[in-house]
Amino acid sequence: MSRPASFSIAREPLPDHEQKQTALCYLNEAWAEARHEGVDGDCLAQASLFTALAELVSTYGEDAVAKFVEGLSVRVRNGEFSLSLAKQ
Repeated sequence: MSRPASFSIAREPLPDHEQKQTALCYLNEAWAEARHEGVDGDCLAQASLFTALAELVSTYGEDAVAKFVEGLSVRVRNGEFSLSLAKQ
């Protein structure tokens, strides 16, 4: 029995903000699935950071990424990565 040919429809690339939102949705799903399977959040975070930094280095190079991460400590201290819990 033969399978029908699959056709991929060429799409225009999504705008940057939509790509970021889509990527975040995919990552949240993967994160939730891994947690459901018993993977520790700290392990997920470290693996995610490694993967993200490796991708950035392969795209922009070590010097550019080193400069980028130098500014992360200020951003962390300023609360950019803190999740606020809504008070009810």
